[in-house]
Amino acid sequence: GRIELLCEDCNRRYQTNPLRALDCKSPGCQEATKGAPSMLDYLCTDCSEHFDKTRSYLDMVGTSYSINERMVRGLDYYTRTTFEMVTSLLGSQSAVAAGGRYDGLISELGGPQLSGIGFAIGVERVALLLAEKDFSRRPDLFIAAMGEKAHAEAFRLMSALQRRGVAVELDYEGKSLKSQMRRADKFKSRFTLIIGDDELGRGTAPLKDMDDGVQAEVALDADAIHKLVKD
Repeated sequence: GRIELLCEDCNRRYQTNPLRALDCKSPGCQEATKGAPSMLDYLCTDCSEHFDKTRSYLDMVGTSYSINERMVRGLDYYTRTTFEMVTSLLGSQSAVAAGGRYDGLISELGGPQLSGIGFAIGVERVALLLAEKDFSRRPDLFIAAMGEKAHAEAFRLMSALQRRGVAVELDYEGKSLKSQMRRADKFKSRFTLIIGDDELGRGTAPLKDMDDGVQAEVALDADAIHKLVKD
C-alpha cells in the first residue's frame, strides 16, 4: 500500500500526526499522498467562514497569495489558518516567514482562553531584503479609526497609500480616539486622518496637519489623500 512509500519520519508520525506527510519533501511521501482529499473540503462551518474572512481582508488590501492545500506546520498547536511568506528576490531561499493561528495554546500553558497568532522570521533573509530601504523618515500619516467598519476602511486606505509610497501607521488595538491621537503624536506623524461612522457615511474625513494644527476635509480616496500628504 501507500504507507510503505512514506519516509522514515512520516512512518513514525503516521499514527500521531499523519497530516505531516502532506508537506513532506520526500519523493516517496509525495507519491503516497498524491490525490489525497483536500483539507478545504472538510472544514467545519466556523472554520470555513473564518478562512473566507481572512481571504477577504487579503483581497481588500491587494495582497497577492496562493492557497496551498498541503501546507502543514511542524508544531501541533496551530489551528485554522497557517501561512508562509515568500519572496522571489533571494533565489532558492524564498521563505522569509511562516506561522499560523493557535486557539488553545495560551490556555494549555496556564493562561486565559485567548486566541493568538505567531510566526518565525528568517532575520538574515529579511535583513538582506531591507538593506536598500530608508527607515529614517517620520511617518507621513497616522490613521485613527473608531469602530470595526472604520478600521476596515483604514486598513484598506493604509495598504493603498503604502503602495503609493506613503509611510502610514495604524492603531490595531481598538483604543479610544484620545489614545490614538497620543500615539500619532508619539510617532511624530506628519498628518493624522480620523475615521468613524459619520465619516464613512459622508465619504470624507478630517485630515489634521500635526505640525501647525490646520485641519481639512478630504475624500476617503487614496489618490486624494496621497496628493495632500505628499504635496
